[in-house]
Amino acid sequence: MQDEVEPGGTPESTPEDPTQNPKSVPRRRVYKWARWTTIERDLRREKGPLLAGVDEVGRGPIAGPVVACAVIMPPETRAIAGVDDSKRLTHVQRVRLAAKIRERAVAFALGAASVREIDRINIYQASVLAMRRALGRLKVTPDHVVIDGRAMRTLPIPHTAVVHGDARCFSIACASILAKVTRDLLMTRLGQRYPHYIWGDNAGYTTRAHVAGLASYGITPHHRKSFCRISDLLLELEHLSEMEENEQRALHDVGVPDEDGLDDDMIADADLVIEYLEEGPGREL
Repeated sequence: MQDEVEPGGTPESTPEDPTQNPKSVPRRRVYKWARWTTIERDLRREKGPLLAGVDEVGRGPIAGPVVACAVIMPPETRAIAGVDDSKRLTHVQRVRLAAKIRERAVAFALGAASVREIDRINIYQASVLAMRRALGRLKVTPDHVVIDGRAMRTLPIPHTAVVHGDARCFSIACASILAKVTRDLLMTRLGQRYPHYIWGDNAGYTTRAHVAGLASYGITPHHRKSFCRISDLLLELEHLSEMEENEQRALHDVGVPDEDGLDDDMIADADLVIEYLEEGPGREL
């Protein structure tokens, strides 16, 4: 069974400027979400206390795997201050919070789908596959699962999908942070083997430097062939304004991982994912 929770909130009117004529200034409604919403509390009451938040990162890049994380946070403790949708945080903030999440979690696990799987079954199904693998590796069985976005019919696990869940549900946000830190790190380490594509800066997203590397050196085993039509990317490169917009989005989302700020377990997890991706899905992750 899959459920979906749409965005919502309590409408609040913005304060009016007393210097303005009230009749000439329309009142604008602003919808606010509590930090955090009651979605998880309600689900725990209905389904049980152990709620697994699941999120994935890496749908948009032209290189590298999609990585998912499932995390069960303790139900009766306060949320970790600063946790938010990973895209709203800096790399330094994500790394600091990731260490706290790993320390306090009841259980967490990572899953990934390789570029070969992405090209074979498409990015949507590969994202589902990565989530299934993350959930399958949890050492504690959750009472229920909550995911970001829309319900996934091909995810054979009862779950509740929450639109904008990584900004509304604490456990999903925690999963988002762990998945993001892991993927950024593994792309940086892969980038050391393939330095022409600047993956340490762009994490596999489409930037001018990345496309220039493709044009000069071709694709690697870690490029998504279904995403990497070099001729199309070169045409995009001619539209600099569009590429600059993509580049700014990529660089805003990606922090250059400084391994001095990461603990050994985080680095080991990234290396484990790399080994899995290179050896193939038959290997136990």
